[in-house]
Amino acid sequence: MRQQPHKQLAIHLCGRADIPPLGRSLAVNLHSGKPWGHSLVSSVKKLNLGRGLQHLRQTWIEAGQTARSRITGTVRPGLPIDDHHLICRQIDSCLSALGGAVSARSRAASLGRVYLDLDLQGRRNFLRLLASDYAVRQEDLRLAIHSWLDVSRDSSVPQGRLTCEDVLRKILVSPRIRLLTQFNDLPEGVKFLVSMRAELLAMKGSDPDLNAFDREFKVLLASWFDVGFLELRRITWDAPAALLETLANHEAVHPIRSWRDIKHRLAAVDRRCYAFIHPQMPNDPLIFVWVALTSGIPDKIETLLSIQAPEVGPEDADTAVFYSISATQSGLDGVGFGSFLIKRVVERLSRDHKQLRVFSTLSPIPGFASWLKRAGSDTGQRAQYSTAVQAALEALDESGTLARIFSNRSWVRDLGAMESLHKPLSRLCAHYLINEKRDGVALDPVANFHLSNGAGIERLNWLGDTSKNGQSQAACLMVNYRYRQKDIESNHEAYHTDGQIARSKSVAGLLKD
Repeated sequence: MRQQPHKQLAIHLCGRADIPPLGRSLAVNLHSGKPWGHSLVSSVKKLNLGRGLQHLRQTWIEAGQTARSRITGTVRPGLPIDDHHLICRQIDSCLSALGGAVSARSRAASLGRVYLDLDLQGRRNFLRLLASDYAVRQEDLRLAIHSWLDVSRDSSVPQGRLTCEDVLRKILVSPRIRLLTQFNDLPEGVKFLVSMRAELLAMKGSDPDLNAFDREFKVLLASWFDVGFLELRRITWDAPAALLETLANHEAVHPIRSWRDIKHRLAAVDRRCYAFIHPQMPNDPLIFVWVALTSGIPDKIETLLSIQAPEVGPEDADTAVFYSISATQSGLDGVGFGSFLIKRVVERLSRDHKQLRVFSTLSPIPGFASWLKRAGSDTGQRAQYSTAVQAALEALDESGTLARIFSNRSWVRDLGAMESLHKPLSRLCAHYLINEKRDGVALDPVANFHLSNGAGIERLNWLGDTSKNGQSQAACLMVNYRYRQKDIESNHEAYHTDGQIARSKSVAGLLKD
């Protein structure tokens, strides 16, 4: 009896020495009968469940063996209010800084281990406790401000003013930030704090205390994750399996479909992957970008994703295409190193492949569908748009296709429908990318990212992504943002200063009446 294709592939993967251990484990799962359509990402998540926390918990048990002050009594997983005094006693012990650096490290490890043993509600209660009880002490701050005002009136004693300013600086570092800083010296302590902030972000809502805590937390992490501390690393197929897991688990734009897929993205001669790595998190890329070396700027994503596509020799390529960028650490949201990634990769590629002349993206347009649905349904607001945009919306009304553009697959296979939709949709998309803004920046998040980095809108690509996701997001349209090295800084300044968006003549032409 002929075996099913997914079982054939599983047997093939199990027998290959160059597949990482996770890949072989995944292959075993596939061979056991799990449908090949089951996503790799969900399999990775199941295999990785709890592994990191267990490792960290054991590491900190060893680090906290010599702690002089441990929690006496059992803290329940949900950290009810009756147990707060136990946690506060341990926090206060950490903040007292008694016994030197080794003791402080042990106390922090002991507290961290307790945090890891809490359930979700318990960890949230812990963060609320830090937010409410360990902020800047208002009375200390008031007294310090009065002292500064008093000495500032006497210009003959500058040293007194400087001393008061030193006191103010120390007081403005809240107890909770002094506590979190102690985890920096623990094994994987930085990673622990990044995960902690991710939980804080998920729960803070509009709570003023939690938001104040988050602002402090963000400043702390931003100082540790400054781009100057990060290593730009090329990720290859020889990378540790745990790192490959991270890539597969966090690919946000074009999901990894198989281990053949990820190997193609990493090992093909015309493919590259680059990531920012922090020295305290060496196996956890913070943000990564997939790159294809091509001849000319591609207009369809499938030509880049297909593992059957012929490879382009690096010496024959004149273009580097960034086709997916993904961040891996939600706890670092708002810490702005991502804007430097493409600039650094452009510099690296220019140095390593001097024949490259063009640096471009092939990007999705995730907000186009939402905007077009609103614009199409709210006929009373159309007068605010240009004559060209109004005409494009009316063309969609007359064809009766607006309702099915983003969900019904039939028009993608209908040559007549595609021809009638090409011009109005391209015009509306150009308007959306260039003119639709919020707070002075592009409404589309991907557009804002690249325009903020100094790119310009080079070309709209009709039927660039005909997948269901591409259709539902942007009616199958994609866009190329081009990075011209000589224009990056001026484009960046014009965008942030005046809201000006660099665009090619072909894109600008789509907006003409």
